[in-house]
Amino acid sequence: MTPEQAAATARPSLSALARAFHESPRTLRRARLLGLSGWAFQVAGRGGALGDVAAETVAATLGFLAPDAVAEGWEAARRVARPTEVSASILTECCRWGIEHLHSFPKLDRLFDLAQQVVTSADATGMPLFAAWRAVPVPVPDPAARMAVLLHLLREHQSAAALIAVRSAGLTPLQMILAGPDGEAGALANGWQPPYPEVAPLMRHCLWAEAMTHRIGASGFRVISGSERDELVDLLTSLRTGLT
Repeated sequence: MTPEQAAATARPSLSALARAFHESPRTLRRARLLGLSGWAFQVAGRGGALGDVAAETVAATLGFLAPDAVAEGWEAARRVARPTEVSASILTECCRWGIEHLHSFPKLDRLFDLAQQVVTSADATGMPLFAAWRAVPVPVPDPAARMAVLLHLLREHQSAAALIAVRSAGLTPLQMILAGPDGEAGALANGWQPPYPEVAPLMRHCLWAEAMTHRIGASGFRVISGSERDELVDLLTSLRTGLT
């Protein structure tokens, strides 16, 4: 398996595992305890790693979320707590989720070893949110907690790679979402409101962007061997199957 193939094949599992954490009832309960909506908690939780920056900066970094919806969630969170505090809360929840759900995975140590190599060596150029998150110390030494954070970092790197690729293709994030499998439902889920642009004439650009996403996202996978890439993808798939 090439690095590009590994990045492409790992994406569905990383997306599903990210949803499992972010949509966990206990994760959403933490949002309610802070007095935040789930949306505000996610926006400020992810973006808070950047610090107390302007909403426009967060929207530009998150990319695939509608700027107006990002601003709404960011400002709502700032009225309750500093973004760095919300980010620390979501990191705590990520560690808690890992301890709760990943301890029973039979090959946790091996998955951790491979994922850590990929995350450590991944190129963060043009990826400020990934770089910011990678620099945050994990507050819990438990291996399952640390594995959950690695999954978060892998997902952030892939999201950043997709954003770079989409803009390089001359597309907007909204156009790429509309051209994807979830279409208008995906756009709504990410805060974009209708009416939506026509995307059928742009499909060739979307295919190019997909290929470029995998190429950019492959940087970390180059540090491990082809057989190790196969193994890592298989382990992520097994973990996804067991949790979702």
